[in-house]
Amino acid sequence: MPRPRSLTRPGIATAALAVLDRDGLAALTMRVVAKELGMATMSLYRYVADRDELEVLVVDHVLADLDLSVPPDPWRTRITVLLERMHAAVHAHREVVPLVVRHRHAAPASLRWIEAMLAVLTEAGFTGRRRVVAQRTLVAFLLGALQNEYYGPLSGAGTAAMAGLSTSDFPVLAETAAQARGVPPAEEFRAGLDIVLDGLSAAPSAR
Repeated sequence: MPRPRSLTRPGIATAALAVLDRDGLAALTMRVVAKELGMATMSLYRYVADRDELEVLVVDHVLADLDLSVPPDPWRTRITVLLERMHAAVHAHREVVPLVVRHRHAAPASLRWIEAMLAVLTEAGFTGRRRVVAQRTLVAFLLGALQNEYYGPLSGAGTAAMAGLSTSDFPVLAETAAQARGVPPAEEFRAGLDIVLDGLSAAPSAR
């Protein structure tokens, strides 16, 4: 196959994302992406070393336009804005969720987002180990929320199965699952984030 004249790394990422959105994560291979680009598989290796580098390119591409500017509001409002923007960017391409979990430390756009989060936390008075734990807690919540929506949404079969459990054996679980089926993803994310931020706001270092 002839090599495209203007092949670029962003172009490769766009092709890989198209494969992900259309066919899912299992379909993401160097061979399939090369076919998407209309080139031989070995030619793709001239631009991307391996599958891992391809995945990092995709993550960076999805987050490339992430707006890191925040208004001069209270720190928890700014943190919420940054988390919601990251959530929206990844949620728009749900097959990318496992890649963000795996490569958030390698994609430049992800690192810039982490730096912005840390800057807000620092201004709020979180330093040293407390800043480490606060940042990790927020990232853990975000990644957990994305994975919950990806692997086990409240509207899915798992919640329905738990709602149908025997109320004599699992009274609280069955009742909670029945209620959970009516909670939309956006509400689940924002309400959960409020709980996390309430905890951080109560920390002595927060101001």
